[in-house]
Amino acid sequence: MTHPAQSTHRLKELMAGARDTLPMVIGSAPFGVIFGTLVASGPLHLWHGQFMSLIVFAGSAQFIALGLIAGHASYAVVWATTLVVNARHVLYSATLAPYVSHLPSRWRWALGGLLTDEVFAVAWAHYRLHPPGSVGPYYFLGSGLSMYANWQGWTLVGLLFGAAFPGLQSLGLDFAMVATFIAIVVPQLVAVRYLAAAATAGALAFFWQGWPYKLGLLGAVFAGVAVGVLLSLPAIQRTRAAEASQ
Repeated sequence: MTHPAQSTHRLKELMAGARDTLPMVIGSAPFGVIFGTLVASGPLHLWHGQFMSLIVFAGSAQFIALGLIAGHASYAVVWATTLVVNARHVLYSATLAPYVSHLPSRWRWALGGLLTDEVFAVAWAHYRLHPPGSVGPYYFLGSGLSMYANWQGWTLVGLLFGAAFPGLQSLGLDFAMVATFIAIVVPQLVAVRYLAAAATAGALAFFWQGWPYKLGLLGAVFAGVAVGVLLSLPAIQRTRAAEASQ
């Protein structure tokens, strides 16, 4: 039986995760409306768009898939392209793995299904303040559920009312998502190696944006990671030397 104090703590963690995700929720709202609007004016049925948000829950991949479907691309191309775009989640998962590895597999699968760029930023900012394995899943869950509910709600708004505002996607509302990503990245740039990794990835993503199937984006990500790892090696070696001398 769960102790009342334990239940209260879990609820507080859940609510704290949702609260800290609120700025990301606000920033992604126009993105969801635009996606729903594009579905309403495109080749898919309305329920296709909502179903995509329910099971895919990845804004960038959903926009790309929608464009490819509208262009009559094959299913193989749609699957391969969205797989490449979402490959960044492997890096997110690797970063968070030490903090969730103590959880049962059912929790890891559930949290993995709720992982997005925004949820990663919020969860990582929380986890890195605590030793690995010392934090439960409820903060992460609160963040993920708030983003999931937000994405479903605004997708539905776009599906139902987007047709009444056919020029909505041209109003520049998608800049809210750009601002959200800036808010995600900038607080993480607390060391030279992080700045170098971000600058490398950003520059290469710009120069390689013409590559097919978003391969330039994936290449830029791996290049940024490589630069960050190389610049982190001296610090890792110093830490290991200090541990060995104790």
